[in-house]
Amino acid sequence: MKKLFALTLVMIMAFTLTACGNNNRSTKNSDESSTQKKIETTTSDESNNQTKDTAKKDILVAYFSHSGNTKVIANQIHESVGGNIFEIKTVVPYSTDNDTVVDKAEQEQKDNYRPKLATKVENMNSYDVIYLGYPDWWGTMPMAVFTFLEGYNFSGKTIIPFCTHEGSGLGQSVTDIKKLCPQSTILEGLAIWDTNLKNGKEDVSEWLHKIGIIKE
Repeated sequence: MKKLFALTLVMIMAFTLTACGNNNRSTKNSDESSTQKKIETTTSDESNNQTKDTAKKDILVAYFSHSGNTKVIANQIHESVGGNIFEIKTVVPYSTDNDTVVDKAEQEQKDNYRPKLATKVENMNSYDVIYLGYPDWWGTMPMAVFTFLEGYNFSGKTIIPFCTHEGSGLGQSVTDIKKLCPQSTILEGLAIWDTNLKNGKEDVSEWLHKIGIIKE
């Protein structure tokens, strides 16, 4: 009887140890699986973040603005497409008096003048898509934008123009851009009335959907 009791006790202890061992192995395997999943998730998140960062880095929203209207639209586009934003500024600022600016802009166009710029884009080669904004001055871009386009190599890049105006739309600015950047792809531009800035966000969104930039 004692032998039988002792044998039963030994079997119970052996079973208990085996069960514990299996539980430990199960817990260990579960922990390893959980750790592996965390690693895979982290790697996936990092990859997605890198993709997003890369997508943003190849876009530049460059604009010239005198009254501030074009700047408003440029910021709205930047909010929608990401990337970097750059303001084209001249060494000699234009007058704040509207009549003086109008006369100067006309004279610069007649003289085919190229104002010197006070700002410069770093690493222009890293950008593939350029949103180019400006007010319409005498039916085309301000001459400062001509200086900007002639200052870099836009071959192989996509240029997407947008402008603010008081009735003349894009004028001949798109034609001028094509002449200055014959090796670039020029997409359909956006022209917004100065008096319609309050609807700027809706116009920008509709335009970006129309040209296929935003697909949602």
